[in-house]
Amino acid sequence: MPLIIEGRVPDGWAERGNSRPAPEVSDARRAECVSLALINNMPDPALEDTELQFFELLDIASGDVPVLLKLYSLTGIPRTDRGQRRLNSFYFGTDDLWNNRFDGVIITGTEPRCADLRDESYWATLTAALDWAERNTSSTVLSCLAAHAGVLHSDGIGRHALSDKHFGVFDFAKTANHVLTSGTGDRVRFPHSRWNEVQADALTACGYTVLTQSAEGGVDSFVKKKKQSLFVHFQGHPEYGAQTLMKEYRRDIRRFLKQERETYPTMPKGYFDAEAAKLLTDFRDGALSDRREERMEELPEAAVSGGLQKTWHASAMSIYRNWLQYVISKKADVAAFSAMAAAYQQPARKRSALR
Repeated sequence: MPLIIEGRVPDGWAERGNSRPAPEVSDARRAECVSLALINNMPDPALEDTELQFFELLDIASGDVPVLLKLYSLTGIPRTDRGQRRLNSFYFGTDDLWNNRFDGVIITGTEPRCADLRDESYWATLTAALDWAERNTSSTVLSCLAAHAGVLHSDGIGRHALSDKHFGVFDFAKTANHVLTSGTGDRVRFPHSRWNEVQADALTACGYTVLTQSAEGGVDSFVKKKKQSLFVHFQGHPEYGAQTLMKEYRRDIRRFLKQERETYPTMPKGYFDAEAAKLLTDFRDGALSDRREERMEELPEAAVSGGLQKTWHASAMSIYRNWLQYVISKKADVAAFSAMAAAYQQPARKRSALR
């Protein structure tokens, strides 16, 4: 069943012809759907790609379950005029968010500018969204930096800077039995792209359950119930497309050639085959000896991109399908409780009318 976008459908998804807009949704129709909010805080160059990644992931993982999705972005995140126009065209404001309840919410991170997340310009709005999610959803997904912000805000868990970017596709062992990892097998595979991490011992000391981790990849996913909502934290990016890590690698190479970073970026691990890695290593050697932005024209992107595979697809589908089933079960529990409450109140009203 097609994913239903509330409001205007972003052009990239509308061009695929597999979604229809829902400017106004009746209460009856809303009750039939799983209602989700996507709070997309990614920087402008990744804004549209992130939309499509989550649209595709939710569309496939939902199967026959209708999903009604509403787009938001937080204030305080730096935007270009183009990015702001996109938000104005397809996204709802935070005032609308505070006045609504959803079955689930997904909150993405953004590129940090400060060493301490509490110094970011959007920190107050982000923490308000986290507090809102505890009271107004059955489950909350926090992606990458949003996961770090979530544990810092609720439990004071700080993140640790890494010596190099944790970048690539990593294997993780399932370390706890949980509804979210049901049927995933003993190992899962996910992309990561981050300069910081939160560590397992700090998480478990504060009541979090680590679901997946490995010696090389560190903690991958972890959960904790916060008031009404099960918070699901990903240090990685199950939603990434096959080309996303390549785009990030290209961006970091350009930053090096433009003198915006001191070191040449490390190649993402577990992502390129041997032939592609050789081509990119040869390009790196040339760029190190002749550091000019013009060399970007020689980057063998076309030669390596054709062979890139979304090797984490099965893991991403499984965990998001489990997440949606969890949200559906909680929605059913609320509906059953409401029906019981209504049935109980009806005789009471009749008795009151007879007095």
